[in-house]
Amino acid sequence: MIEFIENGSIKNLKRILKENNFENIFYITGNSPLEQGNVDKIQFIIENECKFFHFNDIAPTPTVEGIKKALNLFKKGNYDLILAMGGGSVLDIGKSVSIFSTNKGEIKDFLLKKLKIKRKGTPLILIPTTAGTGSEATHFAVIFIEKTKYSLADPKILHADYAIVDPELTYSLPKRVTAYTGMDALSQGIESYWNINSTDESKEYAKKAIELVMNNLLKAVHNPNEESRYNMALAANYAGKAINITKTTACHAISYPITSCFNVPHGHAVALTLPSMIVFNSRVNENDVLDTRGVEYVKNIMSKLVSIIGVSSFIETKEKIKNLMVDIELEIKLQDLGIKSQEDIEIIIKNGFNPDRVKNNPRLLTETQLRKILEEIR
Repeated sequence: MIEFIENGSIKNLKRILKENNFENIFYITGNSPLEQGNVDKIQFIIENECKFFHFNDIAPTPTVEGIKKALNLFKKGNYDLILAMGGGSVLDIGKSVSIFSTNKGEIKDFLLKKLKIKRKGTPLILIPTTAGTGSEATHFAVIFIEKTKYSLADPKILHADYAIVDPELTYSLPKRVTAYTGMDALSQGIESYWNINSTDESKEYAKKAIELVMNNLLKAVHNPNEESRYNMALAANYAGKAINITKTTACHAISYPITSCFNVPHGHAVALTLPSMIVFNSRVNENDVLDTRGVEYVKNIMSKLVSIIGVSSFIETKEKIKNLMVDIELEIKLQDLGIKSQEDIEIIIKNGFNPDRVKNNPRLLTETQLRKILEEIR
């Protein structure tokens, strides 16, 4: 994959199209009026170079049905390039259409591991317009079957040919979108840092992401300038590169039903349990450690995380992240997001407590402990 990360890097798009002789583009974007300026900017570039079809029938989360709809339209044209521009859902749909345009079979069968990805997809350019998911840097694509989240993944095949990260495309982001996408980047950085699959490389990416978010998100939300927008775009990209190595942990696993069942944006849903999980993981012991490097290694990593965030204890770390969420005007209690009843809590536990998705956490999380964490933030 070739990356361009700088202000004004969208200028590289015209050269990419010419150098590769792309002639017919399947152009995927979101449908929010707030994105129209960016949509028009990219369309102006591509319509002077190629033919294109614009697809923007995008749901808030990628679904099998939504991808089939895009794929059916893709198959009607002789497209030699997919260009996806938008937030994480749009980029994931771009990845999925690319892969399923060349790998035949039912989408569900790939998600359920009945079929394997064998062929590289149609050439793909990803252009993020939010600073959070880092999807342009990962080999995963999220797809929901009804309200259950699955991941399409392949480190060798499922990635963009080109990623253009132009912070100027985030300038029009509303405060709230800036806030919850920024918390997604922070959560990815932190979860990757304590992940049982972490490496020196992933921890370096994660550290950079965490520091950039902690130093820039508040300004990017309330008083954005060129520097804060650039740093948040860079943080998201680093966080994406970190989880591309490690995958995510418990906070992400718990977040999916909060999003799919209660319509809480992904980054906000992930951040809700992040402060509590920091304290939870700090209390790892010999009986519940999941990292093969041992308890002392995990405790050392957790202490380093405290230092990276700029405080001196786990409780202070928890409070600092909670205060950041309050300062960027994100709710920190489930009840303020319409999640009030015991039945609501049980829905999250039933759909968020997936042993396969929490196994990357450094400390074993039981259903009883998850219920306690959810009650704490209820």
